[in-house]
Amino acid sequence: MSFKEDFIHALWKYQYFDKRGLTTVADSELEIKKIGFQNFHEGPDFSEAHIVIDKIDLFGNIEVHIRSSDWNAHGHEEDINYDSVILHVVWEHDQEVRRKDGTTIPTLALKGKVFLDVLRNYQRLINTRKQLLCSDFLDHVKPIIKFSMLERALVERLHLKSSLIHKEVAATAGDWEEVAYRWLFYCFGFKVNSTPMLKLARAMPYRLLKKHADQPLIQEALLLGQAGFCYQSEADDYTIFLKKEYEFYRKKYQLQEAVYPSEWRFMRVRPSNYPSVRIGQLAAVLSKSPGLFSFLTKKIHSIKDLMVFFHAKPNTYWEHHYQLSKPGLKRQNRLLSNQTIYLLGINFIVPLWYAYGQFVDEAPWRERCFDFLQEIPAEQNRIIASFEKEDWSPENAFDTQGMIGIHHGYCHPKKCLDCKIGQNVLRPAK
Repeated sequence: MSFKEDFIHALWKYQYFDKRGLTTVADSELEIKKIGFQNFHEGPDFSEAHIVIDKIDLFGNIEVHIRSSDWNAHGHEEDINYDSVILHVVWEHDQEVRRKDGTTIPTLALKGKVFLDVLRNYQRLINTRKQLLCSDFLDHVKPIIKFSMLERALVERLHLKSSLIHKEVAATAGDWEEVAYRWLFYCFGFKVNSTPMLKLARAMPYRLLKKHADQPLIQEALLLGQAGFCYQSEADDYTIFLKKEYEFYRKKYQLQEAVYPSEWRFMRVRPSNYPSVRIGQLAAVLSKSPGLFSFLTKKIHSIKDLMVFFHAKPNTYWEHHYQLSKPGLKRQNRLLSNQTIYLLGINFIVPLWYAYGQFVDEAPWRERCFDFLQEIPAEQNRIIASFEKEDWSPENAFDTQGMIGIHHGYCHPKKCLDCKIGQNVLRPAK
């Protein structure tokens, strides 16, 4: 049987082995009083444990390995941080191990002691070829456990996105108006152009753009100019106008060249998602609100509010063009679709609120995020389809974001033993 060390961690953490007549490899009587707290940082795997060996109480740490010899392989014999280990828990004992001072460490070998149900469930879990590893067990997992894991994965996903926002908070010395502006651009890149969009926002500060709140054409000229789109070999009248305005304000504000045209991705991107079109849409949205962050936090309470906010009509030029000086074959509606606004609600507004709630340490922002996500229809993609295939259907974006979090954080890297569902699947029958 092959497995990773996390399986041994789970066996110890949940005590999935027969503890009747338990002894160490040296035949000393062993009683487990307290398993300790799992340590996810450097040092022994479990801290503050309490065991009794031959009627002597021992308090300290627990270290877990697949084989006893891993102790030396990991260099613990020379590390004083492991001198406090009172028990070495392994699957197989193949070598006596000692602390740095030479004293022998008691060892518990779990081979032959683990409940058969646990071994069978683990093998079925890790050997399946299905995309959702626990699919064969889902019918037996209680809804409360599924929901709990969805919420946990969603929160972890929001923490990850929030960390990106907090970097901009630090970079702007806590200027949340500028942060909201930069995050909006990042999200408007829709993954493929998120990086150059963020670079553009950093190079075209919101404080300067707000000076032209009543001049949407100037705002568009500044953004498209800083994006490197105003320099076309065969420019039409609108492009010539934008270039002229951009050159004037570039000198006035001493703007540096921000994004090279080669940094933008157009290949394998639908024309409706071209960065030039997205910048035109951004200019229309920003012209509606001179105070972006204050508006988003005080005026947006529902997905309907967000749809009104993003329902901004770009310059009519973009109805006939997908790049500057490059007309399309037919007229296009450049208003943001409902589906696009739903995605912005999920990826823009909710992480921004969540990050701000962390920043000011106010818990209600978390519930506001959860409530908002439950207003948004469930997403449709290949990851969600893998859950639906197993009769686990999402009701809204709260569910789908949790499912995406479970997939990326647990299913894909096969971290089933860190997942509440996987832990539930592993346990033996009563």
